[in-house]
Amino acid sequence: MPLPTTAERVNDLCSPHRPDYIRVAEPPPVVLAYGIGVDSTALLIELAARGEAPDLVLSADTGSEKPETYEYQTMIAAWMRARGIRYEVVRYIPQRFKHWPPYYSLLSNILTNATLPSISLGRHSCSLKWKVAPQDAFLKAWKPAQQAWARGQKVVRLIGYDASPADTRRYAHASTIANALFDCRYPLRDWGWTRDQCVERIEAEGLPVPPKSSCFFCGAMRPDEVRALPTWCLRIIVLIEARAAPRLRTVEGLWRRSTRTRPGRITDFIRAEQLLAADEIDAIIRDAPTELVRFQDAAALVPISERPAMSEWLDQFNAGLMEAA
Repeated sequence: MPLPTTAERVNDLCSPHRPDYIRVAEPPPVVLAYGIGVDSTALLIELAARGEAPDLVLSADTGSEKPETYEYQTMIAAWMRARGIRYEVVRYIPQRFKHWPPYYSLLSNILTNATLPSISLGRHSCSLKWKVAPQDAFLKAWKPAQQAWARGQKVVRLIGYDASPADTRRYAHASTIANALFDCRYPLRDWGWTRDQCVERIEAEGLPVPPKSSCFFCGAMRPDEVRALPTWCLRIIVLIEARAAPRLRTVEGLWRRSTRTRPGRITDFIRAEQLLAADEIDAIIRDAPTELVRFQDAAALVPISERPAMSEWLDQFNAGLMEAA
């Protein structure tokens, strides 16, 4: 069979019937919402082992996590860095402080407003404000996400809900929430992994199992978690409940209301368990809220750009207690 002539080859290239190249859409970016807990850590490890590491791992820091959580975060951040996995930590940044000192953590927020975390008041807005919102804000400014949305795609958000009963209830609620920007997926549930299997996977990687992730004054903490807190955290819990006490009407404290197994105020538990000396607890309740109000009143007289932050008063509070100890 004779070879086609040059003219025939040109005609073939110009033919309207010649198929064009098949264009394959770029896949949407994949983001792991990383809570630094057991489930999300096991998910991260397994994805990396399968060669399916997410394009981004994202955590939100309330500024008030348990000390051991921050220690674990430092370790796992190094683990990700060694594997070339991008990891970002974001925070909610308040913009308006009215007459109050600036605050940049959930702890400073509730002390400023003389209230309790919303979970102690029967709501969950502190998680939305300090965790969900800053992650969403970061992703809305993240170029790969913007490009995906411009292509009409959704960003894939991986969430570490396992197949245990507790997470099944959480999943049943979360899966009903429609989102125009994110396609939420739950690989642990697809794999049928329970929490025990997540623990086993972390241990098989040779990594320590992370502690339960929460703020150190969270109303969802169990008694054993309170017993494990360092002394400075216990002192701040006493301060939180003393500061909020005059405004509380429907709850007693961080644990809401007394039951047969625990009091409504974690302060009462700390006293009963002798985790702090009784005279120290009394001194915090008597003096600290008044001193804090004086600090706020003085700060209100200073121009916003020069106002001391709430964290400065907390540093003085902790330093004073350490000197007195």
